[in-house]
Amino acid sequence: MKLFTCSGCNNLLYFENTVCLNCARTVGFDPSSLSLLTIEHNGGYYADLLQPDHHYSFCGNAVYGACNWLVGINSGSSYCIACDLNRIIPDLNSDHNILLWKNIEVAKHRLIYSLLKLRLPFADNNTFDPEVLAFDFVADVVPGKRILTGHDNGLITLNIEEADDAVRVRNRLSLGEGYRTLLGHFRHETGHFYWDIFFKNNNSLYAFRNLFGDEQQDYARALENYYATGASADWSFNYISPYATSHPWEDWAETWSHYLHMMDTLETAYSFGMRIRPTEVAEDSVNASIRRDPYQMKDFDEIVQMWLPLCYAVNSLNRSMGHADFYPFVISKPVVEKLKFIHELVSSKQ
Repeated sequence: MKLFTCSGCNNLLYFENTVCLNCARTVGFDPSSLSLLTIEHNGGYYADLLQPDHHYSFCGNAVYGACNWLVGINSGSSYCIACDLNRIIPDLNSDHNILLWKNIEVAKHRLIYSLLKLRLPFADNNTFDPEVLAFDFVADVVPGKRILTGHDNGLITLNIEEADDAVRVRNRLSLGEGYRTLLGHFRHETGHFYWDIFFKNNNSLYAFRNLFGDEQQDYARALENYYATGASADWSFNYISPYATSHPWEDWAETWSHYLHMMDTLETAYSFGMRIRPTEVAEDSVNASIRRDPYQMKDFDEIVQMWLPLCYAVNSLNRSMGHADFYPFVISKPVVEKLKFIHELVSSKQ
């Protein structure tokens, strides 16, 4: 995520801000320019402070505090490009549901930001002609029948209980996961969506199968075997997570999610001009000057060379505060090759 500043006073802003805390001006995110604009109310619309002839309204979900994205007044939609993807949202008669939904939208909007940065298709006007991406955010309503988070032909379903921190931590511990977040869920499930875009109707799957395995093996049986026996003890030599061992589709989705983790986090580090150069260590392997936007880089090896020192530094900072590691994963050489494959595939479509 890049840094944003108020056009009125140059104060730093967070991606989710709706007001500048320094000068109290209204701000909103414009997905067409990927910018957080400082805007002024002018009758029936908002005008950009720097370009007063650019007029906007807030997304319809702004009334719930669930969205700060802007919509062009002639767009023909009441919702922004991110909220327009929602098919089902929780029952908003419940204050608890509204709180959970707000948490979900924060994560989903960060996901859509990344997809826009990568210029990946996800709506009707795409160039790859996939199913349109859509979201169902639903709660368990029938006793004994759980809503499962997952992907099916472009539709991502999320059980809203995952937006409850206590429930999500309980699920993470019960499944033995080192990392479990709403944003991680979204990134993983979009991996399945983009596998369909890149490979579903593609007869040339040699490169994918060479790295991830043959996806034609029975998916249901593979998951059943995984939940019965777990991953092998040496899983980290070839996979980014234990779950990635269950089936080539899950290996792709897990690796895809980590690719998005890396790109967005490195963009943030780049925006802050971060430099990792510990004086006590002479090895170049722990040094990094993050001076380039990863979204503009073609050489994935250079991205990895920035990522590993950053993770070591931030993991150390987290431990100093008594928190778990920021990035509790080891990236082996085979995983680097999988990540590189994804980066080159995405870059070829831009």
